[in-house]
Amino acid sequence: MGDVPQTAVPAANGRTRRKWFPSFRDTQVWYYFGPAFVASVAYIDPGNFAANIQGGTEFGYSLLWVLLWSNAMAILVQYLSAKLGIATGRTLPQNCRDQFSPTVNLGLWIAAELSALATDLAEFLGAALGFYLLFHLAMLPSALLTGALVFLILTTELYGFRRLEQVIMVFVFGIAACYAIEIFLAKPDWGQVVHHVVIPHISSGSVYIAVAMLGATVMPHVVYLHSALVQSRLKEGAARNTAEPWLQKLHHARYELIDVLAAMNGAWLVNSAMIIMAAAVFFRAGRPVMTIEQAHETLRPLLGGLSATAFAVALLCSGLSSSTVGTMAGQVIIEGFLNIKFSIFWRRLITMIPAIVVIAAGLDPLKVLVLSQVVLSFTLPFALVPLIMLTRRKDLMSDLVNSRRTNWLAYVTVGVILSLNALLLYQIFGGKF
Repeated sequence: MGDVPQTAVPAANGRTRRKWFPSFRDTQVWYYFGPAFVASVAYIDPGNFAANIQGGTEFGYSLLWVLLWSNAMAILVQYLSAKLGIATGRTLPQNCRDQFSPTVNLGLWIAAELSALATDLAEFLGAALGFYLLFHLAMLPSALLTGALVFLILTTELYGFRRLEQVIMVFVFGIAACYAIEIFLAKPDWGQVVHHVVIPHISSGSVYIAVAMLGATVMPHVVYLHSALVQSRLKEGAARNTAEPWLQKLHHARYELIDVLAAMNGAWLVNSAMIIMAAAVFFRAGRPVMTIEQAHETLRPLLGGLSATAFAVALLCSGLSSSTVGTMAGQVIIEGFLNIKFSIFWRRLITMIPAIVVIAAGLDPLKVLVLSQVVLSFTLPFALVPLIMLTRRKDLMSDLVNSRRTNWLAYVTVGVILSLNALLLYQIFGGKF
């Protein structure tokens, strides 16, 4: 990323001091692991399940390269968010409130709330669908059970934020384990996998799904959230570390970059596994699969009960963890933009209501998921543009200000994401290539 200074730093006494590099001892690396893994849940949520399975079912392995480039963009954006939180000691919404006019701040808050509510709705529905597939519960009781379990997960924060991080990480590793089982049973063509990861292939028929996979890469709510997730370690480090504040922040930023690289690449592997499984099973067998429920039903006769169960467990873990993370992001948004204290449990209760209404009304969960992606497409610029504007400011970021190279990479990333979101919206509303 090129943002940790690479030159000598003048000391307070006027002498030049060599740049300080942190020691990458195992205990320190593990201490800083966690925030990016919580953020990575947004990249393996139920919406990803639907898009990746559809991509693998219809186009085989050919869209694997899309995930590789999506992951590169996710790494950059998540690192910028974490870096802003480390450099300023404040979240992205708090920085927006401090740096922008009240009118701009109000608009940013409304967009952020819309993104958080849309995300909460989709992820809550995903968890309910996981219960439905795994235990054959009706969707409404599944939704109520989801709400109760998310409340229970959130209570682990009473024992320290690190405990809540660890619970989310257990879910992430659970999803990864389930897809490791799926890949083992599916026996994919690894030569084709490597080929399509490295070499882009796209046809006119696959543009829509490729745009969907790329356009929904950076979820707005975790752009806000990641800047908050680093705060607990920042405060802990300040309390127990005698190093100069700027030195401590450089140390923290370096380790958070490792956390981001590990978590985002892990999410990339899980997403790739979804496409690989769908390509190796459904595409190879010529079995069209258009919904998550159909994918679950089709796995049992093709690969056996273990595969179908692993698929349902992965979806359930994805829904529960992403719903919890969505609630956390909503709390960060409302507290940061409005400068108020708001209980995370009230936040969960309020955001449960739309999902329960949708389920009780018998609306199609898949159509609701598509609608939520449209909302996210519209709200994404309201998170990314302020993030870049803030992280390029030397007076705000000090030694962690973006380098010129990072700024250009950020401009290109945001340009690509926004263009693809516009293309996705064009397709959703009936446009044709």
